[in-house]
Amino acid sequence: MSSDKNSPIEKLNQILEKQQYRVVGGHSAVKICYWTKESLRADRVCYKELWYPPVESHRCMQMTPYLGCNHHCLHCWRLHSGDKSMKWKEFPFTEKLDEAEKIVDGCVEKRRELLMGFKGNLKVDKKKFDEALRPSMMTMSLTGEPTLYPRIGELVEEAERRGMITFLVTNGSLPKRLEEADPLPWQLYVSVYGSDPKTHHEIARPEIPKAWDQLNKTLELLPSLETRKVIRLTMIKGYNMKNPEGYSKMIEKAEPNFVEVKAYEWVGESQRRLPREAMPWMEDVRDFAKKISMHTGYEIRGEFEPSGVVLLTA
Repeated sequence: MSSDKNSPIEKLNQILEKQQYRVVGGHSAVKICYWTKESLRADRVCYKELWYPPVESHRCMQMTPYLGCNHHCLHCWRLHSGDKSMKWKEFPFTEKLDEAEKIVDGCVEKRRELLMGFKGNLKVDKKKFDEALRPSMMTMSLTGEPTLYPRIGELVEEAERRGMITFLVTNGSLPKRLEEADPLPWQLYVSVYGSDPKTHHEIARPEIPKAWDQLNKTLELLPSLETRKVIRLTMIKGYNMKNPEGYSKMIEKAEPNFVEVKAYEWVGESQRRLPREAMPWMEDVRDFAKKISMHTGYEIRGEFEPSGVVLLTA
């Protein structure tokens, strides 16, 4: 990373620090998840703990191995290159890649520092706090596109060595990285933003050519990957909550274990790109999930209103 305090990258780092991210090495970051905080102070847990055992919200380490991204999604909460008159090269974000061991150790250490603010909170159970300092899960989804870091398998391996299961959330733009990953993450999410090339391009605003084709290659690859797989449909009212038949064909192609129909949340920088009305009500998400269920045969197994998400399973 540049040592120039006025460089766009350093300015970005400063913004991330103010937002309670902690930058790790040259291109990674960690942050305390909202549901980790809620689990500690109010005993409320994320839907992932309810639906995907052995997930424990207070022991989840939310991180990214790569701060840059090859999409500029309308609904993304993060700063994109070009926002606020700041411009930087998102990929490659840096020419020098950090070792997987350094990334995982750095994230564990920085997360521990961030959690120390809960130590004196009388509402936090001491046993639970002590457990939280020892993460049992590493979720690669915080910001950016994780598969732009080419050594995903090594990250998974390092996390497993420390007793953590791994979640990976990807936009599906780099199928080769998933095909080559060894070992694979414990659970793999592919985010789908549109059911046709036009909608996908309008929502994802890819910075790479043939992004729709790459996503579909990823969907075609999924049945051959021996891990738990989830298709997440990010629903934006008035933008991509249409053509359930098209989404259903993509799901049938991918043969995931689970489908999450999840509401877009009007937070962060997305508030500059989308109106508040673009955030669906739970009723909207529920109705769309029913249509997906009807077309695919996947059954609705649960819903979690605080996160605006409905779960379907094969």
